[in-house]
Amino acid sequence: MKSAAFRYARPENLAEAMTLKRAEGEDARWLAGGQSLVPMMNLRVASPSLVIDLSRIRVLTGISLQGETLRIGAMTRHAAVGADPMVARHAPLLAQAAPWIAHPAIRARGTIGGSLALADPAAEWPACCLALDATLVALGMDGAERHIAAADFFQGIYATALLPDELLLRVEIPVQRGRSALRELARRHGDYATVGLAATSAPALAFFGVADRPLRFAGVEAALADQGVDAAVALLRTTLEPIADLCHAAATKSHLAGVLLRRVAQEIGA
Repeated sequence: MKSAAFRYARPENLAEAMTLKRAEGEDARWLAGGQSLVPMMNLRVASPSLVIDLSRIRVLTGISLQGETLRIGAMTRHAAVGADPMVARHAPLLAQAAPWIAHPAIRARGTIGGSLALADPAAEWPACCLALDATLVALGMDGAERHIAAADFFQGIYATALLPDELLLRVEIPVQRGRSALRELARRHGDYATVGLAATSAPALAFFGVADRPLRFAGVEAALADQGVDAAVALLRTTLEPIADLCHAAATKSHLAGVLLRRVAQEIGA
């Protein structure tokens, strides 16, 4: 199938982009990497009247270190995040996650902001942001920035705390301390995760692919820190209530989550 008719705009700056969005309202959609929006349009799942391409707005792209905070622009490509030396040094979990995202062609085009705003519950970036206690920064029509903790940002399947008239500007990540790891299990390499786990030695454990959003369980993290991996896995199996999918029962996902927890615990030295 092909998309319904739509208008296309490619603004040069944020002011122009927000003016276009204000005029069109909720019938306008932001175009970041297009790796999700374009297929949705072709399948007629989404039918915006106006597509606003953000690729020319330079302020939305780039990685910088501001004190103890790593700032990544929403239009920064997956591949750029994975290859950046500042990311490798100050947020290595992101560098570890990047190779798990789809395939090279998609990593070259897709953006971190697009993934976060889509909020697929089996995607890597949302889980990483949750594990790293990241803050997502949105721009409203009044020109004011709104800071949203990752723990509050992801609200369900393809649902976020972004308001209809807001634009995701960047993600801010506290400089990571200690070790980290990301592991996932999928039917084929490049598929969305059946079950995944993004972890740091804090410990922070963000499971993805098991619910309608990435999840952390404070009790499981405490058990891992205080009692060891066996206690953490036992508690996880009584706490986690996975959502079955077309190929995997909830019990299968629960078992796989425990397997990943054991593997990741060894990598982060827990």
